Order: sequence, then C-alpha cells, then structure tokens
Amino acid sequence: MAYEDTYRPVETPQNLILESRRKLSVTAVKDVESFDESAVVINTARGALIVRGSELHMEKLSLDSGEVVVEGTIDSLEYESSAAPTGGFFSKLFK
Repeated sequence: MAYEDTYRPVETPQNLILESRRKLSVTAVKDVESFDESAVVINTARGALIVRGSELHMEKLSLDSGEVVVEGTIDSLEYESSAAPTGGFFSKLFK
C-alpha cells in the first residue's frame, strides 16, 4: 500500500455580520491595510475585503483574535479579486 500525502491546510472560517447597514463584524482578519471615513481595506484569510461607506470608524480591532468591528453607514462590501490578470482585449485576440 503506497503512502499518499493528503495534507490539506486547515482553512480559517470567516464570518461577516452586518447589522442594519450600521455595524459590520469581521472574523479571520490578518491585517487592516488602510482606513478612512469612506473606505476600509481589511486583509482576511479569504482575501482583501473592501468596505465602502460614510462616517466609517473602527469600533474594535484585535489582530490577536482576528476580529474587526466597523461602524458607520456601510454602502458596499467587496472582495478584491486574487486571480492574476489574464490580459486585455488584444492578448485574448492574438492567442
């Protein structure tokens, strides 16, 4: 019987809880890249999360436990694509 290496890294579960578009709780946070009153960029185990809105502020930041709480008027949540760019129109045209 041959030995198979079936090691798979354990994925950190992530939760996003948005309460009345005024309070966002995020888990599995690695780092906060930038923040101001209109946008917060959070590096998570699942990729970069961009929070957009107005009057945003961080109510809680704990990198030890991987938690962030953002309060303010939240307009959008968007994960930044981690896929490498495939090229533009001409690169697809001349394959």
